Amino acid sequence: MDFFDVISKRTSVREYSEKEISRESIEKIINAGRLAATARNVQPWRFVVVTGKERIQQLAKLVSPNGAFMIGASAAIVVLSVDTKYYIEDCSAATENILLAATALDIGTCWIAGDKKDYSTEVASFAQAEGDERLVSVIALGYPAKPVEPKEKQKLSELIKWL
Repeated sequence: MDFFDVISKRTSVREYSEKEISRESIEKIINAGRLAATARNVQPWRFVVVTGKERIQQLAKLVSPNGAFMIGASAAIVVLSVDTKYYIEDCSAATENILLAATALDIGTCWIAGDKKDYSTEVASFAQAEGDERLVSVIALGYPAKPVEPKEKQKLSELIKWL
């Protein structure tokens, strides 16, 4: 799939089929996150893969109500970061790369907020965060249960100002 098609096709998916995602696909997706831009090449991230219905259910309960739909996902990726100056920017770039890589593989995703949420400490603990690692995001993954059309976006002409 063409890169710009991937960007255009990416959308949040909240209903998943029973089809499992292969370990190879998950590793490919996380590798895209690992290759994200990072300030001063600090690479502060760590990716925790959550699989298995019971673990997914536990995680979904922790991030409810925002992520209650995750109960139907095949997997989730918890993005943790050491506390650095640009951890939000770095791990957000990694999260977006993960979303795009999954889309390129026809795997649906939904980015669930993490940092600064009431549940961030509990999710970090669930993901076995080490030292000063903190939660940045949770990403639900699964093959879409039905076709999902991307939401309408603002027109480019409304967003650009040329100087």
